[in-house]
Amino acid sequence: MVVETEESPDAINSPRQSAWGTHDAKEWIGPLGDRVLSIKETPTTTLFRVLHGPTEGTKEYLQQYFRLETPLTPLYEEWSKADTRLKKIAAAIPGVRILRQAPLECMFSFICSSNNNIPRITKMLSSFRETYGSFMMDIPIKSSAGNDDDSISIYSFPTLDSLASASEGDLRAMGLGYRAKFIIGTRDLLQTSGGEEFLLNLRSNDDCQAVQDELIKFSGIGRKVADCVALFSLDQDDSIPVDIHVQHIASRDYDPTVLGQAKSLTPTIYKRVGDLFRSRFPNRAGWAHSLLFVAELPSFRSVLPLDMVKEMDEWKKHEQEQKAKQKKEKKEDRSLST
Repeated sequence: MVVETEESPDAINSPRQSAWGTHDAKEWIGPLGDRVLSIKETPTTTLFRVLHGPTEGTKEYLQQYFRLETPLTPLYEEWSKADTRLKKIAAAIPGVRILRQAPLECMFSFICSSNNNIPRITKMLSSFRETYGSFMMDIPIKSSAGNDDDSISIYSFPTLDSLASASEGDLRAMGLGYRAKFIIGTRDLLQTSGGEEFLLNLRSNDDCQAVQDELIKFSGIGRKVADCVALFSLDQDDSIPVDIHVQHIASRDYDPTVLGQAKSLTPTIYKRVGDLFRSRFPNRAGWAHSLLFVAELPSFRSVLPLDMVKEMDEWKKHEQEQKAKQKKEKKEDRSLST
């Protein structure tokens, strides 16, 4: 991946609204730090334009944001030797890399993502930015009729200082629900812990478990969210965010006994699942895990080998049958006890 300056005056082509600013399937526009950027991928490079904010140092900023100091090809080759299934995925889905996001934005965004869906998360974070961030610029977008007669306003992500006046009631009124309490609690603990500098200092800690332990002290942050924040913003390349989908990958491909007799992701099972990935991919296990996770998403099924898609469908069917069986047995046990 190469990042180069976009010289074309047509970089804004009346894009449609999306989760990150706007896009028209070829161009993405949105805020990164104190800039609004247009980013366009071509077959040979990645082009950018600064639409708002400082132009100097932008290429270097994007290089560190996309973590271009880490060559991806050698990692794909190394992981492929350790896992024949990943080798097939690597051939079908090139270019999956981990970003280096701003820790504060990453942390609050993942708190908002708890038990939520993408459209609602997008709406929450848009309201969050509009209320506590700073206005940056308006971007034209196409209306449903195809006319360039509408616009979307771009705001920066709030800082701890701009959130100082926020109350739980204010955030609930914005639609954050029970997450409002977590945002306030995390804000307060961060302020007493040294602010965003506290989070940035965790990047130099080479023990991903120690980083997880620090992050779960914050309100609304469990082990999975902690590992998401660690992996995507704190350079913890061996952090493995584990949910039921990741546990299914581990059970299907690496160890069908990983759950043991447990019926949920206890802290012990959580670590056991993560260790399966870390032992197989000792070099940036979190990156390898993310490639495997991406392959499970419906939007990538069309590029995967047919035998792999069939295997995934068969496993899903098996899991559903097992779940139905367990539910039936549980119901029968309750009937016998009464």
